[in-house]
Amino acid sequence: MSRFALIKAVLGPIMRLMFRPRVEGAERIPGDGPVILAGNHLTFIDSMILPLVCDRQVFFIGKDEYVTGKGLKGRLMAWFFTGVGMIPVDRDGGRGGVAALMTGRRVLEEGKVFGIYPEGTRSPDGRLYRGRTGIARLTLMTGAPVVPFAMIGTDKLQPGGAGLPRPGRVTVRFGEAMEFSRYEGMDRDRYVLRAVTDSVMAEVMRLSGQEYVDMYASKAKAA
Repeated sequence: MSRFALIKAVLGPIMRLMFRPRVEGAERIPGDGPVILAGNHLTFIDSMILPLVCDRQVFFIGKDEYVTGKGLKGRLMAWFFTGVGMIPVDRDGGRGGVAALMTGRRVLEEGKVFGIYPEGTRSPDGRLYRGRTGIARLTLMTGAPVVPFAMIGTDKLQPGGAGLPRPGRVTVRFGEAMEFSRYEGMDRDRYVLRAVTDSVMAEVMRLSGQEYVDMYASKAKAA
């Protein structure tokens, strides 16, 4: 049994009991081949719930600090996150974004599922912020379809993204797969990248019901 299967078998029932996830549209995730899952990001537990509600293993980028912690807590976090598919990347500095993009491309070229939060960081106030164009570059470079998704209610269980989450119900809603083959070879056109990104974010907004803010979440946090 793989570590991913073991984690789902052991922690899956506990997570279902604690968060009672209502999953809608999971059948829209293709059963094989490269797929990008793109959704909103409300709080820390989003990255724990998403891999456990999908049949296929979801690989995603995470802060390297999640796997470098000390003591028992640090080792358990590293075991869990690397087991469910997190790939640690140092995203600080000028090369962080490039490293994340190339990691996602490699995952997709191997025919796997890659999860991404186009906002680039957690929402500071529960609203949906402008998406960064890395999602567009990935789908145009690899031809992988994008399945949008929405996390609903996770911020109520873990406000601010810190501390232990409290029990409650969350919803994970998946939309129809989106493909952008009409833009093949245009992954360096900034207007195309913005148009593709905005169309994905519009679908995430429809699924989540969030208010949209046309600015980057990182800028809102810094204000």
